[in-house]
Amino acid sequence: MGEIEDAIERADRESFTKAPPKTLKGQIGYLIRQLGSAKAVAQEIGVTADSVNRYRRGARKHARADVASKIDDAVRQRWQPQVRKRRQRQAATTGGITVETRARFGYTAPVGTTDDGRFRRLTVHLPPTYAQRLFDARDAGASDQQMRGIIAEGFKEVYFQDGGGRAMGLSDVAINDIDYLDLDY
Repeated sequence: MGEIEDAIERADRESFTKAPPKTLKGQIGYLIRQLGSAKAVAQEIGVTADSVNRYRRGARKHARADVASKIDDAVRQRWQPQVRKRRQRQAATTGGITVETRARFGYTAPVGTTDDGRFRRLTVHLPPTYAQRLFDARDAGASDQQMRGIIAEGFKEVYFQDGGGRAMGLSDVAINDIDYLDLDY
Protein backbone atom coordinates (compact mmCIF):
# COMPACT_ATOMS: atom_id res chain seq x y z
CA MET A 1 0.00 0.00 0.00
CA GLY A 2 1.13 3.52 -0.72
CA GLU A 3 1.22 6.51 1.58
CA ILE A 4 -2.04 7.98 0.29
CA GLU A 5 -3.92 4.70 0.56
CA ASP A 6 -2.58 4.24 4.11
CA ALA A 7 -3.81 7.74 5.00
CA ILE A 8 -7.28 6.98 3.61
CA GLU A 9 -7.31 3.72 5.61
CA ARG A 10 -6.35 5.58 8.82
CA ALA A 11 -9.09 8.16 8.21
CA ASP A 12 -11.58 5.32 7.68
CA ARG A 13 -10.55 3.71 10.99
CA GLU A 14 -11.02 7.02 12.80
CA SER A 15 -14.62 7.08 11.59
CA PHE A 16 -15.62 3.94 13.54
CA THR A 17 -18.47 4.77 15.91
CA LYS A 18 -17.89 1.56 17.85
CA ALA A 19 -14.56 -0.14 18.45
CA PRO A 20 -13.99 -3.46 16.64
CA PRO A 21 -13.56 -6.65 18.74
CA LYS A 22 -10.20 -6.75 20.50
CA THR A 23 -9.91 -10.35 21.68
CA LEU A 24 -8.84 -13.11 19.33
CA LYS A 25 -12.01 -15.08 20.13
CA GLY A 26 -14.19 -12.02 19.44
CA GLN A 27 -12.40 -11.22 16.18
CA ILE A 28 -12.70 -14.80 14.91
CA GLY A 29 -16.38 -14.92 15.89
CA TYR A 30 -16.99 -11.72 13.96
CA LEU A 31 -15.13 -13.00 10.88
CA ILE A 32 -17.06 -16.28 10.92
CA ARG A 33 -20.34 -14.32 11.00
CA GLN A 34 -19.13 -12.14 8.12
CA LEU A 35 -17.66 -14.87 5.91
CA GLY A 36 -20.04 -17.69 6.80
CA SER A 37 -17.68 -20.50 7.83
CA ALA A 38 -14.43 -21.35 9.58
CA LYS A 39 -13.10 -22.63 6.26
CA ALA A 40 -13.66 -19.25 4.57
CA VAL A 41 -11.97 -17.44 7.48
CA ALA A 42 -9.06 -19.90 7.30
CA GLN A 43 -8.58 -19.15 3.60
CA GLU A 44 -8.73 -15.41 4.28
CA ILE A 45 -6.06 -15.40 7.00
CA GLY A 46 -3.88 -18.28 5.79
CA VAL A 47 -4.34 -20.94 8.49
CA THR A 48 -6.26 -24.21 8.74
CA ALA A 49 -9.96 -24.42 9.58
CA ASP A 50 -8.98 -26.39 12.71
CA SER A 51 -6.87 -23.45 13.89
CA VAL A 52 -9.78 -21.08 13.30
CA ASN A 53 -12.06 -23.35 15.35
CA ARG A 54 -9.47 -23.49 18.17
CA TYR A 55 -9.37 -19.68 18.20
CA ARG A 56 -13.19 -19.56 18.19
CA ARG A 57 -13.53 -21.99 21.11
CA GLY A 58 -10.78 -20.25 23.07
CA ALA A 59 -8.59 -23.38 23.10
CA ARG A 60 -5.83 -21.27 21.55
CA LYS A 61 -5.74 -17.81 23.10
CA HIS A 62 -2.96 -16.22 21.03
CA ALA A 63 -2.15 -16.36 17.34
CA ARG A 64 1.28 -15.94 15.81
CA ALA A 65 2.12 -12.28 15.24
CA ASP A 66 1.73 -12.48 11.44
CA VAL A 67 -1.62 -14.32 11.72
CA ALA A 68 -2.85 -11.92 14.43
CA SER A 69 -2.03 -9.01 12.11
CA LYS A 70 -3.97 -10.63 9.24
CA ILE A 71 -6.95 -11.25 11.54
CA ASP A 72 -6.92 -7.65 12.77
CA ASP A 73 -6.69 -6.32 9.20
CA ALA A 74 -9.55 -8.57 8.03
CA VAL A 75 -11.78 -7.39 10.90
CA ARG A 76 -10.99 -3.70 10.38
CA GLN A 77 -11.58 -4.01 6.64
CA ARG A 78 -15.10 -5.32 7.23
CA TRP A 79 -15.99 -3.35 10.36
CA GLN A 80 -18.79 -0.77 9.97
CA PRO A 81 -18.75 -0.45 6.17
CA GLN A 82 -21.90 1.71 6.19
CA VAL A 83 -20.28 4.23 8.56
CA ARG A 84 -17.21 4.47 6.31
CA LYS A 85 -19.32 4.78 3.16
CA ARG A 86 -21.49 7.48 4.74
CA ARG A 87 -18.41 9.52 5.80
CA GLN A 88 -16.84 9.15 2.34
CA ARG A 89 -20.10 10.12 0.62
CA GLN A 90 -20.39 13.19 2.86
CA ALA A 91 -16.78 14.20 2.11
CA ALA A 92 -17.34 13.74 -1.62
CA THR A 93 -20.57 15.76 -1.75
CA THR A 94 -20.45 18.50 0.89
CA GLY A 95 -17.62 18.24 3.41
CA GLY A 96 -14.43 17.92 1.41
CA ILE A 97 -11.20 16.47 2.74
CA THR A 98 -8.45 17.95 4.91
CA VAL A 99 -4.88 16.99 4.03
CA GLU A 100 -2.10 17.53 6.54
CA THR A 101 1.40 16.82 5.29
CA ARG A 102 5.06 17.62 5.48
CA ALA A 103 6.59 17.04 2.09
CA ARG A 104 8.79 18.56 -0.57
CA PHE A 105 6.69 20.51 -3.04
CA GLY A 106 8.09 21.28 -6.45
CA TYR A 107 6.37 23.21 -9.21
CA THR A 108 6.74 24.60 -12.68
CA ALA A 109 6.64 28.40 -12.61
CA PRO A 110 7.19 31.24 -15.10
CA VAL A 111 10.71 32.47 -15.89
CA GLY A 112 11.99 34.90 -13.29
CA THR A 113 10.30 33.21 -10.33
CA THR A 114 11.67 30.48 -8.12
CA ASP A 115 10.63 26.94 -8.82
CA ASP A 116 12.97 25.32 -6.29
CA GLY A 117 11.18 22.61 -4.40
CA ARG A 118 11.29 22.85 -0.63
CA PHE A 119 9.83 21.13 2.39
CA ARG A 120 6.58 22.63 3.61
CA ARG A 121 4.25 21.64 6.41
CA LEU A 122 0.73 22.25 5.13
CA THR A 123 -2.80 21.65 6.34
CA VAL A 124 -5.21 22.36 3.50
CA HIS A 125 -8.93 21.71 3.20
CA LEU A 126 -9.72 20.51 -0.32
CA PRO A 127 -13.22 20.85 -1.83
CA PRO A 128 -15.54 17.82 -2.19
CA THR A 129 -14.62 17.31 -5.87
CA TYR A 130 -11.07 16.33 -4.86
CA ALA A 131 -12.37 13.93 -2.21
CA GLN A 132 -14.61 12.29 -4.83
CA ARG A 133 -11.73 12.02 -7.31
CA LEU A 134 -9.45 10.54 -4.63
CA PHE A 135 -12.00 7.90 -3.57
CA ASP A 136 -12.81 7.05 -7.19
CA ALA A 137 -9.10 6.67 -7.99
CA ARG A 138 -8.54 4.40 -5.00
CA ASP A 139 -11.56 2.25 -5.90
CA ALA A 140 -10.27 1.97 -9.48
CA GLY A 141 -6.89 0.72 -8.21
CA ALA A 142 -4.91 3.87 -8.98
CA SER A 143 -1.25 3.99 -8.02
CA ASP A 144 0.01 6.08 -5.14
CA GLN A 145 1.61 8.43 -7.68
CA GLN A 146 -1.75 9.03 -9.39
CA MET A 147 -3.42 9.79 -6.05
CA ARG A 148 -0.54 12.15 -5.15
CA GLY A 149 -1.28 13.94 -8.42
CA ILE A 150 -4.90 14.53 -7.39
CA ILE A 151 -3.83 15.95 -4.02
CA ALA A 152 -1.11 18.07 -5.68
CA GLU A 153 -3.68 19.47 -8.09
CA GLY A 154 -5.91 20.38 -5.15
CA PHE A 155 -2.98 22.05 -3.35
CA LYS A 156 -2.19 24.01 -6.52
CA GLU A 157 -5.74 25.34 -6.76
CA VAL A 158 -6.49 25.93 -3.08
CA TYR A 159 -3.13 26.76 -1.49
CA PHE A 160 -0.73 27.98 -4.15
CA GLN A 161 -3.23 29.82 -6.35
CA ASP A 162 -5.64 30.68 -3.54
CA GLY A 163 -8.68 29.75 -5.64
CA GLY A 164 -7.59 31.92 -8.58
CA GLY A 165 -6.33 34.95 -6.62
CA ARG A 166 -2.57 34.52 -7.15
CA ALA A 167 0.22 32.54 -8.84
CA MET A 168 -1.82 32.03 -11.97
CA GLY A 169 1.33 31.24 -13.98
CA LEU A 170 1.94 28.15 -11.87
CA SER A 171 1.38 25.19 -14.14
CA ASP A 172 2.39 22.06 -12.23
CA VAL A 173 2.75 21.12 -8.57
CA ALA A 174 4.40 17.87 -7.48
CA ILE A 175 4.53 16.26 -4.05
CA ASN A 176 7.85 14.50 -3.37
CA ASP A 177 9.65 13.11 -0.32
CA ILE A 178 6.60 12.82 1.93
CA ASP A 179 7.58 12.86 5.62
CA TYR A 180 4.00 12.21 6.68
CA LEU A 181 0.56 12.63 5.21
CA ASP A 182 -2.71 12.48 7.09
CA LEU A 183 -6.29 12.82 5.81
CA ASP A 184 -9.45 13.76 7.65
CA TYR A 185 -13.00 13.84 6.36
